[in-house]
Amino acid sequence: MATRDGKGPDLQRSLALLWAGRTPGRRGPRPQLTVEGIARAAIQVADAEGLDALSMQRVATELGYSTMSIYNHIPGKDLLLEVMADVAAAKPPELDDAEDVRDAVRRWAGALWAGFRTHPWLLRVPLDHTPIGPNHLAWLDRLLRPLLKAGLAPGEARAAALHLTAVVRGTAQISLDMNSAYKTDGGLPHTETELARALTELVDPGEYPALAVVHATETTVHSGHEEVSAGALPAELGFGVDRFLDGIEAWVAKQS
Repeated sequence: MATRDGKGPDLQRSLALLWAGRTPGRRGPRPQLTVEGIARAAIQVADAEGLDALSMQRVATELGYSTMSIYNHIPGKDLLLEVMADVAAAKPPELDDAEDVRDAVRRWAGALWAGFRTHPWLLRVPLDHTPIGPNHLAWLDRLLRPLLKAGLAPGEARAAALHLTAVVRGTAQISLDMNSAYKTDGGLPHTETELARALTELVDPGEYPALAVVHATETTVHSGHEEVSAGALPAELGFGVDRFLDGIEAWVAKQS
């Protein structure tokens, strides 16, 4: 995110902004313009119009301040994106009442997925270093708890948490990209079901035998994007998360 002389992330500056207001400050009236307030205004722009519409000048206009006032609080757009990502992540779900480890992890994955669906621009924010904001750390901590409880060693739990995060993020990215691609005119496919049917006619079973079987099934079973019941994971995510948990359980059992 923030760089120091073009040599890499300026983590000190990132920490200062991400944790602004988290440490005791001087007494007195609260400033009208804050780092979090700027980030929330930027989030509104990104939610409504996407990251392409976002600029320091646009945020300044939304807040009724000069562009220089925004730069005085957040020195660059890369830092703004980093703060936005942490603020938009919000607090992770409470999992203390989860039935078991599997339920806790599935609920965590579902909440992360929902966040990406609510703020799809998050998937376009560059990850130049490990997230170090308070909300991102809270999400990691909330996932580590059930993984440690499952019996993983600390290092294993961290590796598993990072892997699961990548699974949810990557699946969300593919899903959102595919959905946006269907929003076309001119007789082209508009949904995944329509695309599967079109491909079934094009895919030669002799040349693509496995693909032919999959597409034939998709045209008769489901599109993969139906509404899911509360607490359930969408099909494209649920299978991977459940197999991930199967692997964790098998690994812990093997080490016992």
